[in-house]
Amino acid sequence: MSERAQRFEWRTAHRLHLPNALTVLRLVCVPLLVWFMAEDGGRDWRWRLAASGVFAAASITDRYDGQLARRWGTVSDFGKVADPLADKALIGSALVVLSLQGRVPWWMTVLVLAREVLVTVLRFLVIRRGVIIPADRSGKVKTVVQTAAVGLFLLPLPDWARWPCLLVMLVAVVLTVTSARGYLSAGVRLLRS
Repeated sequence: MSERAQRFEWRTAHRLHLPNALTVLRLVCVPLLVWFMAEDGGRDWRWRLAASGVFAAASITDRYDGQLARRWGTVSDFGKVADPLADKALIGSALVVLSLQGRVPWWMTVLVLAREVLVTVLRFLVIRRGVIIPADRSGKVKTVVQTAAVGLFLLPLPDWARWPCLLVMLVAVVLTVTSARGYLSAGVRLLRS
């Protein structure tokens, strides 16, 4: 095989696997995030800063995995399924730990997790019919606001910042619940057809 053909083959394989590798990296960050958050009960600012760094790095991969796959024309079924699961694992695990530590009210975490489980189950029911429900605009906005809210709670901010953080989290919860409507109607329509 010529050197030029080998370079083309490497670039093609690189383009095919890099977006999926970023998604898998985000999944690998989840236990590390939980460990850093749980260390010292979330009171030590150094561990909170470390958790914030892991969360930020994982969130950045979310932006680029799908963008690269679309740009390179390498969108895969694995990516379509694993990407939203990685998002849910990252946000969900962070919210559970934050609620266990008393920083985020449990009702907020339960509403977010219930919506995510419902949409995920619906997606898997539809996938069995060979169709994948793509993320819509409201789902993407919801993810951005959830990420911002969780990111704020992870930072070692002063006590007075709790109320602004809760306000951002409340907006995230409202967007989470309202964005479910589009997925549910699309899923029900696909299941009936």
